[in-house]
Amino acid sequence: MPGRRTFLIGGGCTAFIKPRATRSTEDMGLEAATKALLDAGINYDTIQNAFVGYCYGDSTSGQRALYNLGLTNIPIINVNNNCSTGSSALYQANNAVKYGEVECSMALGFERMKPGSLGTNFPDRPSPMQLFNQRSFDLEAELGENHGPGAPRMFDNGAQEYFDKYGGGVEHLAKIASKNHKHSLNNPYSQFRDGWSVEKVLAAPKITRNLTKFMCSPTSDGAACCIVASEDFVHAHGLENQAIEIVAQALTTDGHSTFEGRSAMDVVGYEMSKICADKVFKEAGFAEGQGRDQVGVVELHDCFAANELITYQALGLCAPGEAHKMVERGDNTYGGKYVVNPSGGLEAKGHPLGATGLGMHFYIMRAGPMQAPGLFNVPDKRGKYGLVHNVGLGGAVVVSLLRRPEFFKPGGKDGRTRLGYNHAHECRPITMADVDKVKSKTASPYVLLHAKL
Repeated sequence: MPGRRTFLIGGGCTAFIKPRATRSTEDMGLEAATKALLDAGINYDTIQNAFVGYCYGDSTSGQRALYNLGLTNIPIINVNNNCSTGSSALYQANNAVKYGEVECSMALGFERMKPGSLGTNFPDRPSPMQLFNQRSFDLEAELGENHGPGAPRMFDNGAQEYFDKYGGGVEHLAKIASKNHKHSLNNPYSQFRDGWSVEKVLAAPKITRNLTKFMCSPTSDGAACCIVASEDFVHAHGLENQAIEIVAQALTTDGHSTFEGRSAMDVVGYEMSKICADKVFKEAGFAEGQGRDQVGVVELHDCFAANELITYQALGLCAPGEAHKMVERGDNTYGGKYVVNPSGGLEAKGHPLGATGLGMHFYIMRAGPMQAPGLFNVPDKRGKYGLVHNVGLGGAVVVSLLRRPEFFKPGGKDGRTRLGYNHAHECRPITMADVDKVKSKTASPYVLLHAKL
């Protein structure tokens, strides 16, 4: 069913930092949610339900974070969908508004991670990723020998399949990684702001057959938050000049080819990404294969440079076999056909799993100096849409198509006024005075006494 129009009206983010156990998830969640509420100019009493995403944490961590802002009896649902957790929380919040359950919903995501490669918290039972790893490793009989930790090795196998079918090689992965690290220089929230050259990327320690360390996303601590509202809510609260419409959004899971096909690309989400993107553009009213030429900026899931390469083709940003040529032409950066990962992508800005997808949406909403020039400014011409892609193995993909609505009123009051600064340009901590502006009338002094800002 089509449902109502929905809009992102507020967003907030913490810095993504190395996992040093210096901040709790509840305190990072409080910072991101407070910034999002300040951006939207509303308080927590206005939020009618919330979806909170994280992968590494005990049950009801979402409640613990949001109870800092008040105990309002609203539904709070905790979400875990691997690396697509943040966008999966947003998918639920969007649907709650879209289909009339509420007028205003919150999606919050956070993660406190451990250094090093991803692992399981439950070593006493088989991992749900076990079959995915095994299927990818089986295909190395055709793709050639590989090595390294499970996740980068699987995505490396996907890239190797692409190289074998279409051409290209490790130099294209290095160009993607270097592009992202250079983009990250403009991101005040980014974990790494080194701007690595192609040569530096190639010279970094090898992790797998094709991937070096600087082609891989790091583990991270961080939080991000987005608030979704109906069109009536936008007009009632005077948010026309900052609302970003969620034109279409979809979530897909694995299909038959993941295990029964012989594609390492499908094992790491190529097919479900393609199906998800096709559904989104169809929902937006485009004919099959159309609409990509109206996209100006893309935040896609580059957990490894290998995944960014194959995702260009999966999203329909290029013809089959043209992804490495797209890299050669510079059609993935400023001055090219698209600006892909102006935030620096997961490789540079960091990858706190529960926050990642929500951070992607925040960067397109309020991207400041990172943003593609002219994005959202020219209705009905190329560049009017922003595209977000977030994948989690095991598996789930969320794709969102965003645009500035026709009732946009430039020059008026927006989140910069309410926050007191432009949080697309600066990453600042919050104060208790900020929390006081947005907390519920039911906020507990006892709970807030334990908050560390």
